[in-house]
This record gives sequence, C-alpha cells and structure tokens, in this order.
Amino acid sequence: MAWFILILAGIGEVIGVAGISRINKRRDWQAFLLLFGGFIISFLLLSVAMKTLAMGTAYAVWTGIGTVGSALMGMLFYGESKDWKRILFIAMVLSAAVGLKLIS
Repeated sequence: MAWFILILAGIGEVIGVAGISRINKRRDWQAFLLLFGGFIISFLLLSVAMKTLAMGTAYAVWTGIGTVGSALMGMLFYGESKDWKRILFIAMVLSAAVGLKLIS
C-alpha cells in the first residue's frame, strides 16, 4: 500500500509542476490551485508513504516519478524536444526508480 501511496504522491508532484507552468502563462486562481493543491497532496502522501518505506528510497522514487512525469508532460503537452537522447535518460531515471523498488 505504501508504494501505491508513493506513486500518488509522485503524480501530485507532477500536478504541482503543471501549476508552475500554468502560472508562467497566466496567473489565475486555477493555476495557483494546481500548484498548491498538487504539492500539498504530494508532500502529505509522501509523508504517509515514509512511515513504511525507507526515507532514501521513498524520496528517490518520489523525485524520479516527478522528474519523469514532468518531462513526459512537457514533451506531450508543451512541445518540448522528443530527442532520442532525452528519452534514453528519462528511461534511465525510470529504471533507477524501478530498481529501488525491486531491492526494497
């Protein structure tokens, strides 16, 4: 269950980053709701997951989910580069997070 909560925390981080991107385009209450809501939910869920999971593992996986999710969101929705080298390094981050799950 802690791993599922940690995945939800990572998704919350991606939502918070989407809020940052939206604030850069227009400053409305919905952008701030995405920003603060995403990060508050993310931190709360991370703290719940860390009651069971090791701190280093939980934090590394959480940041990995946020990094990969944000990069994919940028590529899919904001026209960022889809260069094969970028995708390779995103895959490396993802494989490191999966590796931490497998050894924990």
